[in-house]
Amino acid sequence: MQDWPGYFGAVMGKGARETLVAALDAFAREGFTGGLAVDVAAGEGRDTLELLTQGWRVVATDGHPDAFSFLWPRVPEVLKPNLTAVVVTFADMQVPHCDLVNASFALPFCEPRHFPALWSRIVAAIRPGGRIAGQFFGARDSWASLPDRTHHTREEVLTLLEGFEIEMMNEEERDDPPDVRNPKHWQLFHVVARKSGRW
Repeated sequence: MQDWPGYFGAVMGKGARETLVAALDAFAREGFTGGLAVDVAAGEGRDTLELLTQGWRVVATDGHPDAFSFLWPRVPEVLKPNLTAVVVTFADMQVPHCDLVNASFALPFCEPRHFPALWSRIVAAIRPGGRIAGQFFGARDSWASLPDRTHHTREEVLTLLEGFEIEMMNEEERDDPPDVRNPKHWQLFHVVARKSGRW
């Protein structure tokens, strides 16, 4: 996972993550069809592209300077004014007031010493009625032993989401097939949650 440009290239062209799709569907059911989204660690931009296509303005962040070289060429010219791309680390990331924070497979890569401050900024930034969508990695995940990764038990995830109505929390636990390079054990929480209150 340290070869981020290789990863970006390998997954380029894949569809939006299921958690983002679920969040957008929930907004649509409420008649809310586009606001400001922050795409945390946007990578090659699969989720950013989906947001832009559905009429959202997007602030996309990533810590790797090569990430947006994969994204910008695929953004239609008419939608480019709706995208702001920021190269920034988790530690330095500022989160503007927004309607959606999308953090697909992003938060576990924030170092534990920086996570509490980042999470506080995320929670404060989401407007009442807004949502967070993304993944947390569980304490039984193989990468939980790595000192620069942030992992949570189910109970800890629930604590983080206090003040939100949980609309999706699907736990996934599985092993990679043995033919995968560097197979690992996965424990994931796929989450969509709506901040209490109204717009």
